[in-house]
Amino acid sequence: MSDERIETDSLGEVRVPALALYGAQTQRAVENFPFSGMPLPAGFIGALGLIKAAAARANAELGLLEPAMAARIAAAAMSIARGEHLAQFPVDVFQTGSGTSSNMNANEVIATLASRELGQAVHPNDHVNCSQSSNDVIPTAIHVSAELALASSLMPALHRLVDIMAAREETLGDSIKTGRTHLMDAMPLSLAQELSGWRAQLVQAGERINMCRAQLRQLAQGGTAVGTGINADRQFADRFCFYLNESCEQDFAPAQNYFAALASQDVAVALSGQLKTLAVAMMKIANDLRWMNSGPLAGLGEITLKPLQPGSSIMPGKVNPVIPEAVAMAAAQVIGNDSAITVAGQSGNFQLNVMLPVIAYNLLQSIALLANSCTALADHCIADFVVNRANIEANLARNPILVTALNQEIGYSRAAEIAKRAYQEGRPIIEVAAEMTDLPRQKLVALLDPKNLI
Repeated sequence: MSDERIETDSLGEVRVPALALYGAQTQRAVENFPFSGMPLPAGFIGALGLIKAAAARANAELGLLEPAMAARIAAAAMSIARGEHLAQFPVDVFQTGSGTSSNMNANEVIATLASRELGQAVHPNDHVNCSQSSNDVIPTAIHVSAELALASSLMPALHRLVDIMAAREETLGDSIKTGRTHLMDAMPLSLAQELSGWRAQLVQAGERINMCRAQLRQLAQGGTAVGTGINADRQFADRFCFYLNESCEQDFAPAQNYFAALASQDVAVALSGQLKTLAVAMMKIANDLRWMNSGPLAGLGEITLKPLQPGSSIMPGKVNPVIPEAVAMAAAQVIGNDSAITVAGQSGNFQLNVMLPVIAYNLLQSIALLANSCTALADHCIADFVVNRANIEANLARNPILVTALNQEIGYSRAAEIAKRAYQEGRPIIEVAAEMTDLPRQKLVALLDPKNLI
């Protein structure tokens, strides 16, 4: 038996792998775009399945497809939404800017599956793509896949990280450490206060992401080719959203303006910007953890992260902060993805953005990287780091910046002299202050007690 078959499209014959569920247009895309070997993410393909199923049901209700055919199309599409047949979606991210190749890939696979079940030909364009255009399907898939990824992975992971931080704060209020500004000793704070700063960053990042989601749930579907809705019933968009929401339990709605929904990707750009901001916060937290864990002897050594793996192929016993390092790299990738999405977002020429696939890929990758980073930080860093109290207390006792608490008693200049001498002699600030001022020892103890300074 031949390992190929002949398929035809409007350009002529194409040789397609014999067992492939897709047809000529997908095969042309495979041959035309051997750019990266990276297909679009599973979440995006799943969103295409949801879209095609909802469209088939809407078309049946509106009398545009026979009920039996619509049912078979919807069933085949939902199998794709469940993650089946992923190997049948080989088209590269770097393809036609509208994503037409990926839309037709879905149409062809669904048409094949539905035809087998129905026992008659189901056409990828006339039937599966009824009332649709690549120009509204792909922007819709970007929004749907991003919203579902936020709802199912990133936001739960972010909330869990926040909750674990809050729980650790409850136990660390009495762990007082040297604060640092410019990487130099500063006034003290508690570890609980330090974690509260991280937690607030994450909460605020989540709030900003959520502000984008109302617009993310507005869909381009119904605008068809250029936003006018040509070849789609006036009721199609509303019925489409009804069936889509029924299948994924969301609250999607037709876009307020189809011309903007097709020609721009401003919502994706805005969301990516907020994902970048979260990545910046995650990198800051990861780097703080690395510094605090540094040592164990020649670094800060304030905390000890759980040892996860040997850290060196040549230095026995070395253990590195691998999770914060991985999180920092993931954050760097998200920041880079945002730059690509920004460039892609301004590539809306007249009535269509023509960098849709790369927006879809980078947006979903950013969401996945951040979700996994939140989980890793929560489980392997925040939940179980050990506080090295002896190191923290020893460093705090020698911190000359504690003299700041004496400013109102002896003035800035006199306090600076005390701090300088304490640093030069390596002595606790209270001893030097007792020698250089006439303040009673008891008062100095009260003024310089770190617990009274936080």
